Amino acid sequence: MANPLHDALFAPHLGSERSFLAAAGGAGGTSYGEFLDTASRLAHVLADLGLTPGDRLVAQLEKSPMALALYAASVMTGVVYLPLNTAYTAAEMHYFLDDSGARLLVCDSGRAAALSPIAAGLGAKVLTMDANGAGGLRDLAAGKPGGFSPVDRGPNDLAALLYTSGTTGRSKGAMLSHANLLSNAEVLAAEWRFTGADVLLHALPIFHTHGLFVATNIALLTGATMIFLPRFDTDAVIAALPAATSMMGVPTFYTRLLDDPRFSHDLVAHMRLFTSGSAPLAAETHEQFQARTGHRILERYGMTETNMNTSNPYDGPRKAGTVGKPLPGVELKITDPETGATLPEGEIGVIEVRGPNVFQGYWKMPEKTAEEVRADGFFITGDLARTDEDGYVVIVGRAKDLIISGGYNIYPKEVELVLDELPGVLESAVIGVPHPDFGEAVVGILVPRKGAVLDEATILTEAGIRLARFKLPKRVVVVEALPRNTMGKVQKNLLRQSYAKSFA
Repeated sequence: MANPLHDALFAPHLGSERSFLAAAGGAGGTSYGEFLDTASRLAHVLADLGLTPGDRLVAQLEKSPMALALYAASVMTGVVYLPLNTAYTAAEMHYFLDDSGARLLVCDSGRAAALSPIAAGLGAKVLTMDANGAGGLRDLAAGKPGGFSPVDRGPNDLAALLYTSGTTGRSKGAMLSHANLLSNAEVLAAEWRFTGADVLLHALPIFHTHGLFVATNIALLTGATMIFLPRFDTDAVIAALPAATSMMGVPTFYTRLLDDPRFSHDLVAHMRLFTSGSAPLAAETHEQFQARTGHRILERYGMTETNMNTSNPYDGPRKAGTVGKPLPGVELKITDPETGATLPEGEIGVIEVRGPNVFQGYWKMPEKTAEEVRADGFFITGDLARTDEDGYVVIVGRAKDLIISGGYNIYPKEVELVLDELPGVLESAVIGVPHPDFGEAVVGILVPRKGAVLDEATILTEAGIRLARFKLPKRVVVVEALPRNTMGKVQKNLLRQSYAKSFA
């Protein structure tokens, strides 16, 4: 019998006393053998409930070792794992349960009252699991044996269903196979030099590909230990760093650490690697981090549908403002969004990728799959980018964020880079909103540095020195903070909604 993910990630560790999930100080915690015993007991519960290979299991859970074991149990049983953001409302959960046709929902006991009627109406069972692991699922697992024979699965069988954020329409379920997930973990482990000697500081959520598949699968594949924090907390991360060798984060992790005077060169002198993804890392953050710690953050680029596509090198220049080169096995090209023709170096177009990491298509959306996956296998990502003289990819934004004002194409990232460098500006987001004369107008949303006062006229005068007039914001708004999702991405769709009538 073969089960690609189980055979590579779990089977080598059965019965192992090696530390898998360590406590905050890097000691104690859960061994690989204990973790897999728990996963096996959960797998028996899933099988006893009648779930069969290909059935969907929805998990809306706080981060915990038990929640991670449920992912492992799903792999063992061939059940398709569907993790969801804990912030989703009952109304949003109705869509995911209905669209996925889930057979089982596992949720926090505090949400069970609201979600049980919805699940029942859609034919799904409900079990509870709280942040401490307690709940109906653990109770059922208590009497089960610690071993489970994994069901047979092929490389192209689905392992997970991850829904995209749905900012431009209803969320789409990206179908990820055993081969998709395993191939990416193998490449990243090799490229980033992970071994069983590593201790990975894990403060990411596990309902997202970054925390669940990139971080966790790499650790499982290599036998590394994870310091498994429930969430990012500056005090907890600073306390845990002395016991870690590597950390995966999003840009807000690093900006928060840099705001804390305890975060110093000496604190991380022993660290091997810091990586960043899920949202663009400002070049200024990159340089400040190096100046403070001596480390250059390794930035990479991926998405729900593909896992990781590119990475700055482990050995070699890590260029601020770039996401590196295509990973081994990944083909990447920059194409004209209208014609699909490949563009030369330096020209801005849409990123298209092809490789074993690229998903199997969108769940129950063959037409949408056909729109975004070409017949030759290249996936049209919707991300706008160019390549530099060394082949590094420079992302300039999402195609949906492109602003067309007076017939001119304006890339928000280009304007943001100028605004971010102005005195007193901490960060910015540039959007296009309806305008009666130009079709769209550029609006800059600025967050000031602590204690700074930003004047719109001064901002526009200084930005106008470096920006062509058609790129210059027609309006500047100062706010305390930019709206972000749980992975740190600025939610420009919310900004466009908020300022849609700026010129009405």
